[in-house]
Amino acid sequence: MASPTHDPKRSLLAFAAVAALGWMQFPVQAAPGDAASAPVAQDTGRALVQLLGDPLATAPATRPPRGKKVDFSSHGVKSYRARLAALRNDYKQWLRANVPQARVTGEFDIALNALSVELNGATLDQLRAPGLVAAVQYEGVYRPTAIDPDLSLISAQQAWARNGGTAADAGAGVKVAIIDTGIDQGHACFSDSGYAPQTQLGDRRYTNNKVIVAKVFNNKTPQGHYTAEAVQEHGTHVAGTVACDYDTPAYTAAGVPIPHGVSGVAPRALLGNYNIFPGHVTNARSEDILNALEAAYEDGFDVANMSLGGGAQGIQDLLTVAVDNLDRADMVVAVAAGNSGPGHYTVESPGSAARALTAGAASVGHFVATPLQVGGLSVPGVAGDFARVGADLGAPLGVVTEAPLNSTTGLSNACAPLTTVLTGRIALVSRGVCSFSTKIRYAQAAGAAAVLVANNAAGDAIGMAQDGTPNQPTVPAYNVSLGDSGALKAHDGQTMTISATSAYFQTGNNDIMASFSSQGPTDVDFRVKPDVVAPGVNVLSSIPRAYCGGASCFAFFQGTSMATPHLAGSAAVVRQQHPHWSAAQVRSAIVNSADQGVLKPAYAGASATDVNIVGSGRENLYAATGAALALAPVSLSFGAVPSGSGQTLTRVVTLTNLSGSVRTLSVVVGGAAAAGVSFSAAPAVVQLAAGASAEVAITMAADRGAAAGPRQALLDLQEGGQSLAHAALYTQIK
Repeated sequence: MASPTHDPKRSLLAFAAVAALGWMQFPVQAAPGDAASAPVAQDTGRALVQLLGDPLATAPATRPPRGKKVDFSSHGVKSYRARLAALRNDYKQWLRANVPQARVTGEFDIALNALSVELNGATLDQLRAPGLVAAVQYEGVYRPTAIDPDLSLISAQQAWARNGGTAADAGAGVKVAIIDTGIDQGHACFSDSGYAPQTQLGDRRYTNNKVIVAKVFNNKTPQGHYTAEAVQEHGTHVAGTVACDYDTPAYTAAGVPIPHGVSGVAPRALLGNYNIFPGHVTNARSEDILNALEAAYEDGFDVANMSLGGGAQGIQDLLTVAVDNLDRADMVVAVAAGNSGPGHYTVESPGSAARALTAGAASVGHFVATPLQVGGLSVPGVAGDFARVGADLGAPLGVVTEAPLNSTTGLSNACAPLTTVLTGRIALVSRGVCSFSTKIRYAQAAGAAAVLVANNAAGDAIGMAQDGTPNQPTVPAYNVSLGDSGALKAHDGQTMTISATSAYFQTGNNDIMASFSSQGPTDVDFRVKPDVVAPGVNVLSSIPRAYCGGASCFAFFQGTSMATPHLAGSAAVVRQQHPHWSAAQVRSAIVNSADQGVLKPAYAGASATDVNIVGSGRENLYAATGAALALAPVSLSFGAVPSGSGQTLTRVVTLTNLSGSVRTLSVVVGGAAAAGVSFSAAPAVVQLAAGASAEVAITMAADRGAAAGPRQALLDLQEGGQSLAHAALYTQIK
């Protein structure tokens, strides 16, 4: 499935639509010619039907107290569950009488009071039984979105050691459901050596005392004879990021020695394999995902990881409603923002859910690549779809500077036939304007023995994709980073050697926003998303042994799929250290304590301060485990304000003191939006006893002359001049 040249934009279709499986084994790959993302898709042959009446998670009689789960053994829950079953039976009876061709394929009562229906030619309107149905939607079709330095970036080691903890016990006892392509429980990352005996659920062929559940969710399982086995790579990679056993030796990746072990963010957490992409299936419908979520909740899991996403269906997207309800019922649900960036309004479902812990992706500066050596300089080159040298190649470097030049790299764009003589040389040209195939083809036509394409964006080299046209170039071709291309230009004419073997590079290009990372705001209600950013580019983790001849092995993948398990693992560590915090408080601790000012833009002209690109910042697990405050909501949007309306709107943020001492807080609004919009807060000082809550009123005032566009500010809760928590404030003048 995942090849070294897999493209995040090609891997990620959409919900309502498609789950983006953002995996790759090498640094970020650009689409041919930097093409736009794939279109949204729906399964118009199937629907989710939401019935009137609250599900167990939110019904007044059954919803759990804050910080607790639904008690399925209680008489009240059993009684109400029977009532919901009776309502579903009423609907099924109505459906048989009025829409006989439609067939019920699933029933739900925890996160949604709903059924899934195979339409067989029926329309959505035909399913709307009077007095029974609240909403009807087509099902979405999802595909998966695809220690070492990333743990240092989020301060995981310091978090593990808080309150006398140890790395080997981080996350102990917390259960994390991996709703994905399965987990290879026999991989060294998931050895259960030293684990206490656990109750194991599902197919015991694929469980142990670390991976304690193995279940499959696909509405064609009987016909396909599907099992929970991890056939594809994605879920095992995600699971390793969440909870690979502490300091598991990686040995090699892509045949290259790795100089450090691998650990999950929560190394001692227990895992559940909820396989919604069994075998070689590459999509999952809404009902598959909803079934897996409800099963994980009923199995007692504390956190769910969904490294998937797709096009949102507006504010009442039923899968986002389910995610919100599970958070209310005390399950943290970490979800990928999606890989449809750059560009605003690209955040996907269910990451668009208000109460999802939604992940954006940034870089980790390490990967495996080809050494390119010239004049004492050695830099990494990444091939992607194009040919590589079969033996060491030595040839003069040919720097191409004929017009038109790329203004960022100072090199030729090479989008037309070249007059520069490149016979027997290794050409150096620039990314931009045309596809990689086009520029490599023109350099080859000018006689180049190999081609280097300089990236025109910050960060490391990227894997280059072919454009699909006939007669692709045949010479070896590699991408080099923008910084390295500047150094290479000084060696024009000198002999360069392109190695036939790969090497591990650690560049320090950390915390650069991934250009593919989906951006907010959400459609309809203009909420801030993603919530927070985590490492998602060049993440090293486990893949199934079948890909490595039966040995435990590792690979570099990238995508918001890889950022999400950093958040899920972080939620496990926070829950372990603070078992009495609610899911919402765990989520706030992670979001509202994030590091600000460390993320860098993906390319020239991009922003690293726009809250709908970076959320609250880059996560800091140490800060999250020590959080003193929880905020609800974790960010505040005033939605769309009509231009010229001169509106003044007030919303409330609830502050809860998570610490054991009285807190006297200064309420500060910083970075207030200009150009006719202001934000303010009252009261200016709040005193909170241990465990107490209070409301702060946030007011947005827009002048009548305020120009159209986004406005943002920062709510900062300070004590003694030190920030204890912060949250994004946002509005859109329309």
